[in-house]
Amino acid sequence: MAKHIKQIAIYGKGGIGKSTTTSNLSAALSKAGYKVMQFGCDPKSDSTNTLRGGKYIPTVLDTLREENVVKAHEVIFEGFNGVYCVESGGPAPGVGCAGRGIITAVQLFKQQKVFEELDLDFVIYDVLGDVVCGGFAVPIREGIAEHVFTVSSSDFMALYAANNLFKGIQKYSNSGGALLGGVIANSVNAPYAREIIDDFVKLTSTKVVEYIPRSVTVTQSELQGKTTIEAFPDSPQAKIYTSLASKIAQHTDSKSPSPMDVKELREWAAKWADLLLSYENGELRVEAHGNI
Repeated sequence: MAKHIKQIAIYGKGGIGKSTTTSNLSAALSKAGYKVMQFGCDPKSDSTNTLRGGKYIPTVLDTLREENVVKAHEVIFEGFNGVYCVESGGPAPGVGCAGRGIITAVQLFKQQKVFEELDLDFVIYDVLGDVVCGGFAVPIREGIAEHVFTVSSSDFMALYAANNLFKGIQKYSNSGGALLGGVIANSVNAPYAREIIDDFVKLTSTKVVEYIPRSVTVTQSELQGKTTIEAFPDSPQAKIYTSLASKIAQHTDSKSPSPMDVKELREWAAKWADLLLSYENGELRVEAHGNI
């Protein structure tokens, strides 16, 4: 019987800490003894940098443009603790669809049965979540990824992107698409930030998988071209990423979320804006456990 390879997609808007989270997740899973491939699906092609000492790797699309035919092993590079690193890449600037690299790379790896040959436990797709269209929707739409997680802060645009992602998952869920595992709450330091995310997941029928605080340890690690798991393995931040990895390794039950429509989302955000203004003005106070 063929081994089950757990395929996971991590989405999130640009700049939210999605690649940082994904790379630390891959590093933590590898330290737990799993065989992991991280599949960068952002045209910037920088998903796997911190797994490889800050170095960029040739992308699938760039290699195809040069060679026309590509053997998968030409575009797989080993990173920290044996994590396999792949970058799908994007089109030449100003030309073509940025999602094309994902489609091309996934087809190439499927045809050449790479995941099976490498005896992988996990394939983790790091996908730009600002727009869930075209190639960026492939891991969801085609059911390539079993489970989708989204990285979000409490900022409105991050939650707006997450809510759009939920709409995409809901749309494809009836035709064998991927389902939502939950939200990874990133940069959650202020008590109200946690409250906002908790309220958002409750209203959209999902859950928070892990709360990750903003930490200077992450900045220090990335300036060295490393993940926090590699650079500061005994730090509190590394322990949080290790906890996230453990939860995702054990995760089996994903669901279709219940996204808000735009009007509902705007009204919900306006309510929180009023609450935070009252808090700033001293009319309300945040309790020790974070409730406003």
